[in-house]
Amino acid sequence: MNTSHINIILRTCLRLDRQLRQKVISSWCRSNKLECRRLLFCRSIAHTRGLHSSTGEAQVNKDGITVLPSPQEVTIILRKNEFNKEFTTGSIKSYDSNQLASNNPIEDTRSEAQCRITQGLLMGVFDGHGGPACAQVISKRLFNYVAAALLPTDQLKKIIDQPHESLLETFNDRVEIVQDLKLTYENSFKQYLAELVETRNDDVDVSMALEKAIMKLDSDISREVLEPYKSTGKINPKTLSVALSGAVTCVSYVNGQHLHVANVGDCNAVIGTKTEDDEWKAKKITKEHNSENFDELKRIWNEHPDSERKTVIRRDRLLGELAPLRSLGDYRYKWSVETLSQLAVPVYGEKAIPANYHTPPYLTALPDIYYHRLTPKDKFLIIASDGLWDMMTPLQAVKLVGEHMKGKVFFNPLKLPRKNIQLGDINELLLHRRESLKSKPKDRNAATHLIRHAIGGTEYGVDHARLAHLLSLSPDVSRMFRDDITVTVVYFDSEFLRQCPA
Repeated sequence: MNTSHINIILRTCLRLDRQLRQKVISSWCRSNKLECRRLLFCRSIAHTRGLHSSTGEAQVNKDGITVLPSPQEVTIILRKNEFNKEFTTGSIKSYDSNQLASNNPIEDTRSEAQCRITQGLLMGVFDGHGGPACAQVISKRLFNYVAAALLPTDQLKKIIDQPHESLLETFNDRVEIVQDLKLTYENSFKQYLAELVETRNDDVDVSMALEKAIMKLDSDISREVLEPYKSTGKINPKTLSVALSGAVTCVSYVNGQHLHVANVGDCNAVIGTKTEDDEWKAKKITKEHNSENFDELKRIWNEHPDSERKTVIRRDRLLGELAPLRSLGDYRYKWSVETLSQLAVPVYGEKAIPANYHTPPYLTALPDIYYHRLTPKDKFLIIASDGLWDMMTPLQAVKLVGEHMKGKVFFNPLKLPRKNIQLGDINELLLHRRESLKSKPKDRNAATHLIRHAIGGTEYGVDHARLAHLLSLSPDVSRMFRDDITVTVVYFDSEFLRQCPA
């Protein structure tokens, strides 16, 4: 990292509150292996300058002053990838989604789809690392694996020779897979269907279906590299890049009042619940698979010899390298040394084999599956990559979406709920609408609303200078301050849930 990068990082830190500023500097210094003296020096500079700097200070480079994006330009950046979908039946009224890149290209992906046969709705956030390849492939393939695993035997036999697109109606699908990989993936999916027919009993269990789909797709990612190599001796660089990059995921399946969530890695799902006292509560459904989860640390330590206890987790990372302790792909941490030597080393060099790599596999894609029965008090579900959760707590996110729900009614024209309504009732509607105007949000899309506050939020509201500054950083510097952020907010239909049997 050169001097100009260091200067930009330090200047940007001045715009952050003290706690976040020191967290960023400490993380940056650790990742760049700076000595303790320099760590303390950087901290003292950021803190001292932060006490005397103005939040409106412009970003400076060798050409002089760089003009920050205007509020209108910031809004265009934030809304670039937003999407909304409404439904007329079922327990979900609508959902909002959006994502904001920090890496170039962005390594996050998202998917949403309606199951055509089982009627459930699938929502997923996929956070890639080591490149976007694995996250993109998983986002394109996983929901088909899940939809197939949910079918009884007779339905499986009907669709086994049909195009797998018949299983799902996808929304907002922006990922395209190259043609030669499409053929590979279609063959893998046909094999998967055949296996399901052979092993299926008619008692479909959603939790088992989610687990089976995730584990099977992960094993297919490996097999699609290994089998061609064994038969031809050639390495396919496309399938290899998918296998060696990785992704964590959080996937929800909603069918009526039944919510299942499968989580692998450090994305999270949170339910926003309204209490009888008209207060918001955040119910965090998932638990991260990282070094802050002591059960995960114990699991990994128990899977490897005591002699590796000091090396298997170093600097809060798997083998000192990988922050999530479960993921799909990432076969650098799953294949044997012999396999890595044959496949990865010729392409990526000796660094393809991690240090202290003695007893693989060190990594699994096994998901934790969570079930929640929805009630009328459950108003929405937030699924997001860790880029959001690094910037705000679940309760902060829930309160922001709750306030957004209250204020966004002003975006819609006033509609009378029934004919022959009394003037007094109309007056109440108008008073409520006037009250809502006070909290009218800047963004109609709740995911955009969350991203805006995650990056520019302060205890006094959104600081445009801070928001504009962080959005204007180049990707190599931006990554020091925030990750890619992907958010999906799913709104539940309280009336539908109220009519569901207890």
